[in-house]
Amino acid sequence: MEDDFDFPTGANPEDVDMDIPEEEDDAISPGPMKVGDEKELGKNGFKKMLIKQGEGWETPGSGDEVQVHYTGTLLDGTKFDSSRDRGTPFKFSLGQGQVIKGWDEGIKTMKKGENAIFTIPPELAYGESGSPPTIPPNATLQFDVELLSWTSVKDICKDGGVIKKILTEGEKWENPKDLDEVFVKYEARLEDGTLVSKSDGVEFTVEDGYLCPALAKAVRTMKKGEKVHLTVKPQYGFGEAGRPAAGDEGAVPPNATLGMTLELVSWKTISDVTKDKKVLKKALKEGEGYERPNDGAVVQVKMVGKLHDGTIFTKKGHDNEPFEFKIDEEQVIDGLDRAVKSMKKGEVALVTIQPEYAFGSSEFTQELAIVPANSTVYFEVELVSFVKEKESWDMNTQEKIEAAGKKKEEGNTLFKAAKYERASKRYEKAVRYIEYDSSFSDDEKQQAKVLKITCNLNDAACKLKLKKYKEAEKLCTKVLELDSRNVKALYRRAQAYIQLVDLDLAELDIKKALEIEPNNKDVKLEYKLLKEKVREYNKKDAQFYGNIFAKMSKHDPVPMTIDSKA
Repeated sequence: MEDDFDFPTGANPEDVDMDIPEEEDDAISPGPMKVGDEKELGKNGFKKMLIKQGEGWETPGSGDEVQVHYTGTLLDGTKFDSSRDRGTPFKFSLGQGQVIKGWDEGIKTMKKGENAIFTIPPELAYGESGSPPTIPPNATLQFDVELLSWTSVKDICKDGGVIKKILTEGEKWENPKDLDEVFVKYEARLEDGTLVSKSDGVEFTVEDGYLCPALAKAVRTMKKGEKVHLTVKPQYGFGEAGRPAAGDEGAVPPNATLGMTLELVSWKTISDVTKDKKVLKKALKEGEGYERPNDGAVVQVKMVGKLHDGTIFTKKGHDNEPFEFKIDEEQVIDGLDRAVKSMKKGEVALVTIQPEYAFGSSEFTQELAIVPANSTVYFEVELVSFVKEKESWDMNTQEKIEAAGKKKEEGNTLFKAAKYERASKRYEKAVRYIEYDSSFSDDEKQQAKVLKITCNLNDAACKLKLKKYKEAEKLCTKVLELDSRNVKALYRRAQAYIQLVDLDLAELDIKKALEIEPNNKDVKLEYKLLKEKVREYNKKDAQFYGNIFAKMSKHDPVPMTIDSKA
C-alpha cells in the first residue's frame, strides 16, 4: 500500500449520495457490550464488534482531537491502508467532516484503549464512486480501530468564540462559580506567537473577570489543576479596538485572535449565605464530612471580628476554651449565626457581613472597639465543633411531644417580642416533630392534635403579621381539617382572604364563625371591615365599568351584595 494513500477523508459530496438522516450521539450507542459482541449502530447496516474493552466510561465528543491506530480492509480481506504499518497513529478532529461519516459516528462510541471492528456500509463510507484505485464503488468496508487517546476540545460559548482544548485533566468534578475567587496562571499570544500578557499567578473573582472576557468564561468550565489551550476570537478578547502596550503587557491589534494557555491552580469557594450577597462566606480551609449545625445546635468557635480598616473589635475562643453559642438564639449577630450554620467541623472561613445582618444603623460598643453605625464587618471563624439539636427521628414518641411543646413556648415568647419570622420557624419545627403520629398511642395522638392546632394557628398569626397571606390561609385550612368548628382558624383565614381579595370566601368563613360564636367581638369587627371592603370594590367596579360602557348605553353592573346580618 502506498504511504501517501489519501485516507480517511470523506468522499466529495458531489460524487456521493449522502442523503441520510443525521444521527444523534445517543441514537447510535450500542449500549453495554462484551468482548466478541457485534451490534448494529443505527439502521444502515453499520456494525461494531468489540475486540478489547476500553477504560473508564468516558467517550470522545464532537470537536475532540482523537488519536487512533487502524487497519482498513474490503470484505474479501484485501487491505487498503493501515496506520499500524506506517508506525504512526492517525489524528483528526471528531465530528468535523475530516473523515468518512462511519468513522465520526463509530469512534464516538469508543472508550480510551478500546479496540473494535467497524463494518461500514457504502453510504457511510465512499458511496457509489468509491475511492479509485483501491476502493471500488458501493464498497462495504471494515476497519480495525484502536482508540489510543483524545484531547477534549469544547466550544465554550457555542459560537466558536472561545475554543478550549484540554492539555492536562483536572481533579474531581467541581467548577468555580461566579462568586468564587480563582487563582490562575496564564500566557496570551497573538497568532504569530508574539507574547502580549503573562502571569505566574493572579487571583480574581469569576464574575468580575480578568484581562479579557474569555478568561472568566473558560475558568467556569474548568476543574482544579486543569490546564487548557484557548483559541479566543476578538469578541471575547480585545474586540475591534484592540489594546495598546502598557508596561510589560504587549499591544493587541484590532480584531486580533489570541492563543492562550490557562491553568486553574486553585480557588476559594465563596457562598452567598443569605442569597442577597449581604453575607458572603469565603472558605479558607475545608471542613470535615458533610454535617452542619442545625437550629438549636450548640457550636464552639474561634473567631476574630474586624472593621474595614482592620481594627479588631472582638476576639473570642483563642486564649482558653472555644467560644460557645447556640444557633438561632440571637447570641451573636444574625449574619455570623447564619454563616456558622452553613459550616462543617474544622472549616475556617472569612465572613463578610453587611450592616443589615450585623449591627445595623446604630453604633455598638464591643469589648475591643466601637463598631460605627452602618458598618460592614469581617469575621475569620473556625468551627471547632458542634452538637446538633436532637432531630425527630432520634426521639421516642414522648420526647417528640415534649420537644414540640418546648418549641411552641419558644415561639410564643418570640411572638410577644414581635419577632414573627423567628417565631414562625419555631412553630413549624414544633409541628415537624409530631407531623407523623402513626406510632403514637391514643393519648399521645390527642396531645399531638392539640399541639398541631395551636402551633398552626399561631404560625398563621405570624404569617398575617409578615403579610404572607397565602401561607396563612393554608395553615388555617390545616387546622380546619382537624377541627372544622375552630373559630380562630375561620377568623384568621377570613383575614387572609380579605387581603387576597377573595371576599366571597372571607364572607363564608365569617358567617360560619358567627354561627358558632355569635357574640365574638373580633369576628364581628372583621365582618364590618369586610363590608367596607365590599363597598369600596363595588364603587371602583361601578366607576370602571361605567367608563367602559358609557358610550354603549349599557347599564351599570349589579354591585356585589353581602348579608348584612351579623
